[in-house]
Amino acid sequence: MEKYMQNHLDKHMLDRTIVSDRATQEDWLKPYYFARAGANILWMIAVLSIGQHSLAAAAVLLVCYPAWDALANIVDGMRSGGLGKNITQCINVVVSVAVAVGIAIALPDMHRVLGVFGAWAILSGLMQLGTAVRRWKRNGAQWAMALSGVQSALAGGFFIYQSQLPAVPTIASLVGYAGFGAFYFLVSAIWLTVRAARRRSA
Repeated sequence: MEKYMQNHLDKHMLDRTIVSDRATQEDWLKPYYFARAGANILWMIAVLSIGQHSLAAAAVLLVCYPAWDALANIVDGMRSGGLGKNITQCINVVVSVAVAVGIAIALPDMHRVLGVFGAWAILSGLMQLGTAVRRWKRNGAQWAMALSGVQSALAGGFFIYQSQLPAVPTIASLVGYAGFGAFYFLVSAIWLTVRAARRRSA
């Protein structure tokens, strides 16, 4: 009987630890998703205000987009147990850094830039999907991140198709992509906010 009670107590403590770890992780993901949504919105504003009128500004914004994604994944990976335990994010970092360099090299040829960006959107989307699937059982709002990853991959294929067309693409072609990214990050952040409020009230 004593052994049974001890095992029951150990299981109860383990369950509480798991719940606490999940809550701690979601407390990090909530501001992280808000920050990523905000960054996308600021990027869109910058594109629509100065990116279309200044080639230099457009070049900086194009390089910064995947570079910011790399930095964000580094921070999230480190806060989530380290990049060694988050392989999809580690791969995403490497790919995003390589693409930032690739875009810098491809400029000012926007056909090549869009092709490189499209390849990155596919790979980055698949890695985001992988991260969401890995986190699905432990954290909320991952359905939105999974949808975002799938849509990113599909958009990447469309960008590659666009890059083969005669019409010269512009940086404005990417505004919608950034907008959908902001939407999914915002949905995830709000979802986790509501989830945390319900957890506290319970």
